[in-house]
Amino acid sequence: MSDGSVLFRDVRVFDGLADTLTPPVSVLVSGSTIERISEAPVEPGEGTRAIDGAGRVLMPGLIDAHWHTFMAAMPMAAAMTADMGYLTAHAIVEAERTLLRGFTSVRDAGGPVFGIKRAIDDGTIAGPRIWPSGAMISQTSGHGDFRLPFEVPRADGDLSYAERIGLAVIADGADEVLRRSREQLRQGASQLKLMAGGGVSSHYDPLDATQYTERELRAAVEAATDWGTYVMVHAYTPRAIRNAVAAGVRCIEHGQLMDEDTARLLADEGVWLCLQPFLGDADANPKSDPVGRAKQEMVATGTVRAFELAKRFGIRTAFGTDTLGSAALATRQGAQLTKLARWHTPAGVLRMATSEAAELLALSGLRSPYPGRLGVVAEGAVADLLLVDGDPLADLELIAQPATSFVVILKGGRIVRDLLA
Repeated sequence: MSDGSVLFRDVRVFDGLADTLTPPVSVLVSGSTIERISEAPVEPGEGTRAIDGAGRVLMPGLIDAHWHTFMAAMPMAAAMTADMGYLTAHAIVEAERTLLRGFTSVRDAGGPVFGIKRAIDDGTIAGPRIWPSGAMISQTSGHGDFRLPFEVPRADGDLSYAERIGLAVIADGADEVLRRSREQLRQGASQLKLMAGGGVSSHYDPLDATQYTERELRAAVEAATDWGTYVMVHAYTPRAIRNAVAAGVRCIEHGQLMDEDTARLLADEGVWLCLQPFLGDADANPKSDPVGRAKQEMVATGTVRAFELAKRFGIRTAFGTDTLGSAALATRQGAQLTKLARWHTPAGVLRMATSEAAELLALSGLRSPYPGRLGVVAEGAVADLLLVDGDPLADLELIAQPATSFVVILKGGRIVRDLLA
């Protein structure tokens, strides 16, 4: 990485907001922020790295609002059993790869990432900004109950391996949810993640199961609110979503099985939706068991309708991948984003992974670990920037080829890739 001022000359800007690019401009980065955007020539000061954009496009760094730093590339069986040092080593490597794919910020949707986040923030290792949720909070038999059959029932105080390493915690009853929520906030969670319904990757809960009562969910919401932040929940079905909204949850993860009434509720209440392109295509994690395949097919069928409903009702939607257990699929983080062109213009797709995702991150309020305005190219904004060799508004597939398309990457004004040097 390199520090100091950076001057981009002759770049067209996608600012994260508009539908079109700006005319050619110069963009001066000073320290960690964008100091000046000018159509008039700007002369570099002493020690400034001047980059000739040659008409390339400068855009905000991408944001994945549903990422699992520890589990994205690690096979699930290993994530539940392997030595913590081994898991951490792999997560460190994947964090740098995430950054070099152009994702300068991620909202970690569950896992033991506090140490990695700290090491990234102090410059020990390379990686994106991380908004950590800490351990996922689940009821017994919920989507975050990763125990094996012989571990049930458990004596009071017994913890599974997933709980001991901070991957997930099991909490039953409002008092226990309150305790586990406060534990994650104490650790530094910028928001809380609860499991409000059944899942595809979990073996013991039906997809249609509603998890946690409104009272239990509200206990977490109250703990988060007391700390100035919010709760996000894993939920697919109308009942699970409506239960969460009634409890005061501010963001629904997934939602692929929602109906029109539920979509209208999300829009009316201003609840965010972090929706992933689970389409049952070549990027779907293969399921070896019939039950898992059936769940996956239900979600894939619902994905198309969920995107259509979100657009029709104007639900506030942010992009996330929720990649789990596949090093190969993790490399396709940007390719997943391009799939949204089925429902949105290229500018609309990019907004969902820049300025709109940044608005979702801002729900953390004072618990947000990073100051400044993200997701836009604007004077005074944080200088998380990508110089794209081409025009992503004309060819969105450039986002799927980060190794060649993103010729310069800045995070907080520091150059982390410079293919033009």
